[in-house]
Amino acid sequence: MNSLAYEHDESTDPVLRQESMGALQSLRPIPRISIQAFCETDGVAKPIERAGEDRRMAKTHLKVHMGGIEAATEFYQTAPTPNLMIIESSAAPRALLDRLARLSQVCDPGSKVMVIGHSNDVWLYRELIRRGISEYIVAPVSLADIIAIVSSIFVAPEAEPIGRSLAFIGAKGGVGSSTIAHNIAWTISTQFENDVVIADMDLPYGTANINFDQDPAQGIADAVFSPERIDEVYLDRLLAQCADHLSLLAAPSMLDRTFDFNEDAFANLIDVAQRSAPHVVLDVPHGWNSWTRTTLARADEVVIVAAPELANLRNAKNLIDTLKALRPNDAPPRLILNQIGVPKRPEISPGDFVEPLGVEPIALIGFEPQLFGNAANNGRMLSETEPSHAIVQAITEIAHILTGRGEVKSRKKSGLTSLLDRLRRK
Repeated sequence: MNSLAYEHDESTDPVLRQESMGALQSLRPIPRISIQAFCETDGVAKPIERAGEDRRMAKTHLKVHMGGIEAATEFYQTAPTPNLMIIESSAAPRALLDRLARLSQVCDPGSKVMVIGHSNDVWLYRELIRRGISEYIVAPVSLADIIAIVSSIFVAPEAEPIGRSLAFIGAKGGVGSSTIAHNIAWTISTQFENDVVIADMDLPYGTANINFDQDPAQGIADAVFSPERIDEVYLDRLLAQCADHLSLLAAPSMLDRTFDFNEDAFANLIDVAQRSAPHVVLDVPHGWNSWTRTTLARADEVVIVAAPELANLRNAKNLIDTLKALRPNDAPPRLILNQIGVPKRPEISPGDFVEPLGVEPIALIGFEPQLFGNAANNGRMLSETEPSHAIVQAITEIAHILTGRGEVKSRKKSGLTSLLDRLRRK
């Protein structure tokens, strides 16, 4: 009966928003279920509505009604009950029990009920649980409360943990997003000895097979065009082994067909991959359509790679603003500034670049064509080519940050100023 509820509106209080984000981080996505809520107050209805917009509830179908338990009883006399009913009631304990008894007469046996009440009464809680109510909490409630309780009802406590999805996208084509994604995946797998799956989602032009010197007969296209076959066994057949802990879902990189997908085309594949490995790196092509939007909206972490010039700045701001709106209960996307110091190219300074974005970069990576070119041409990672190079150390720091092993350092203390000084001297 303990609630994580907050006394103030978490949508406007930055401290409460941060606490809510932290509470949500460990929650698994909710399965595909139907939820209907019958509320008496806006203070309960609004958090439920916001919960329905969260990426962890993306598969659910949620509808909020007003009118409380009486409206629910009338509504279900002529309509089937959903997988979960959320009922708010300000009635006294015994009156609440009587009204729930009448509601049970019009409910399907398999439906679960969560009650949000206004009485902090231990006897009431025990009596509701004894009568088969799935959960009882006391108002006020937060978005995190709603999602956590729905998760506890429909996700088995003994279920295996799922891996985190890290989606990489370039603010513009050619800024090195794929190369950085592949090298970070390699670093996580080799240095931390964690299993990693890379999904090259650029089906016509993907470069992961080249960067890892692989030519698998099967890959991500087989999974996307046969979604009904996707499970852990089938996925394992499609994966190309790049290292002891690193597997690749390679893109066909061919133009023998068009690759037009609906918004959920990759959803099942990503779900299965997350059940197979602690980390899933999604190499998302630069573009904007229904499936890239959905993939970025539902990823656990989004990393935007940009170069320090005007079109990148515009595109990065559009991406960050859009993803903040799509992911209101998650931290903003991460930013990596790449290809800094291209000779004779006018550039926007990192400070000026990030100011309108409202995010600090987790890394500044200089323009090193020889290092990147040698690695790409030989199908090797940067750490295999020059393990002591400063950029390799930067990739390692990024891997620590994205896996929760490290924190973003202040730009004033991170050596980035000296890096820019060295780039200018070159």
